Order: sequence, then structure tokens, then C-alpha cells
Amino acid sequence: MQRIAVVLLNWNGLDLLKKFLPSVVKHSSEAVVYVADNASTDASRTFIAENYPTVKWIQLPQNYGYAKGYNEALKQINEEILCLINTDIEVTEHWLQPVLNIFETQADIGIIQPKILDYNNKNYFEYAGAAGGFIDKYGFPFCRGRIFDTIEKDENQYPSQEIFWASGACLFVRKSVFQQLNGFDETFFAHQEEIDFCWRAFNQNITTYYCAESTVFHVGGATLKKSNPKKTYLNFRNSLYMLYKNLPEQNRFGILFKRLCFDGLAGIKFLFALQPLHTLAVVKAHFAYYAQLKHLKNKTSQNPKANYFYTLSIVGSYFWRKKKHFPEVPKS
Repeated sequence: MQRIAVVLLNWNGLDLLKKFLPSVVKHSSEAVVYVADNASTDASRTFIAENYPTVKWIQLPQNYGYAKGYNEALKQINEEILCLINTDIEVTEHWLQPVLNIFETQADIGIIQPKILDYNNKNYFEYAGAAGGFIDKYGFPFCRGRIFDTIEKDENQYPSQEIFWASGACLFVRKSVFQQLNGFDETFFAHQEEIDFCWRAFNQNITTYYCAESTVFHVGGATLKKSNPKKTYLNFRNSLYMLYKNLPEQNRFGILFKRLCFDGLAGIKFLFALQPLHTLAVVKAHFAYYAQLKHLKNKTSQNPKANYFYTLSIVGSYFWRKKKHFPEVPKS
């Protein structure tokens, strides 16, 4: 049996499968390739059956989103290493072997992210993941190679190392770790569930790692465009969920209060930018968070750590101190 499964979560992604699945099949001889389908209504299944008979199909009964979609699909997969990869990613030759080598030689590493570059501008990092992710004290995510809208050119400046979170666009995880963490939090539906997942791993002393020797190219925004108010809603809501669940109890109120204030400023910024639907999305995200507080209390981490953040405030560093690139960000 192959040791690794490459799993693409699909929802009406026929055009993406036609464009990107060929590279996955061509360069993944070490793996079993699966397409897990979130109840698509297009011709995805027919396309796979007619053109890629070696690719295994997992049919889900409805569109579960990213979190529950993968949770349900991975129950049907037995390989010991899982690669969760978006359908809008082009992989490269020998992309799997460096990752497998790390898993084989470093037992403490449970999650790995490859280098993620922009498919449309291949010399630059891609927004969702770049060279590995971190968060600040208030839960704002950023990456080596990407802080807010500043994207760096890839000049091999970021070596392999431990990171805080790996992008859900292409995430490798030991199946035993995925089971130990009870998979993704399905309350999230989509967006930031991988950060919550990696934070929970961090609280259990499981290392997340960036592998610079493995490269993929990501289109990004193929499911929900960056300017979509629904994406704004999910990101703001899920970030609050994540903070409540993973912060040490003694720090929770103060940090969340300041984060809510930051969100309020973001809502005002959207309003002045003539994006009222995004302002409304922030407001809705806050009410959704308040509605879930009772539920979230049952999901808090048992051993939360206080040293989870890389810097005190990435918002302050970027917007006020004009620190636009990762090496300039002060480490707390």
C-alpha cells in the first residue's frame, strides 16, 4: 500500500480539475490520488471516470465545505500520510519526496506545508500560505513572504523551519495526528480552520513545519474571491472562534476585547472605502460569535500556551510602523 494519499476536495470544479489534475497525477507516483466531492452538480465525476481511472472518487452527500468535507472524506482513506490540496494548484516534479523524507526522519513533526507560489506570477509567493504562517497576539494571520497585501518575490530567502500554521491550500498531515486532533472544527465551514487546527496541534506539542524543497503553484480565490463579503464574514467570525478556543483562559477576555476593537476599526475602514457589504459582514461575524459562545466553551484547549504569537501586533507593525516584509517584523 502507498504511504501517502493526495486528496482534492471538489465542489463544481470541473474546469479546475481539467486544468490542474494532470500535474497532480503526473507528479504523484508515490501517492494514491483521491477526489472527494462535495455533492457537485457539474460533470466532475464523469470527467474523472473517463480520463483518470486510477484516481479514486469519494462521494459526499452534500456540500459540507472545507472542514466537514475533509473530515468526512478522510474517514474513508487509510494511507498514513495525507495531503490536502486545493483543486486550483499545480504541483511540480518531485514535490512529494522532500515532505516524505521529513516525516520519515523527524517524528515530532505532524504537519507540513510546501512553498506556495502564485500560479499567475510564478516568481512571487501566493497570498494563502507563502512560506509558512504565523499569528500575532490578537490572532491576525500573516506569512513569511506575505503580510496583508504585500507579496514578496521568491528569492529562496525563507529556508525550511518550524512555523505556526500551514495553509489549507496544500497541507500535509500524519493521519494519526489528524485523528488525535479530531480533524477540523466543522463550525468554521471554511476559512481559518487550518490555523485553528495547527494551533490545537501547537497546544499538544505537535510541530508544524515548512518545507522549502517542495513547491506548488496556487491560483487562489477560485472558490470565494478575495473581495467577496461572505469571505470577509467567515474570516472575521472564524478568527474570533479560534481565539476563544485556543487562548489561555486568563488572557482570553483582554485579548478578545482588543481584537473586537480592531475589527470595529476594520468595519469603519470598509465603510470609508465604500464597501458597506463588508462592514455588514464584520457586524454579522460578531453577532455570530456571540451566539456561539456557549458552544465554544465546550471546545477550549486543555493546555493552551501563552507563547503562541510571533509578534505583538502585525496590524501596528504593518500600517503604523510600515514594516511591510517579514524580516522587518519585530519578534515578541
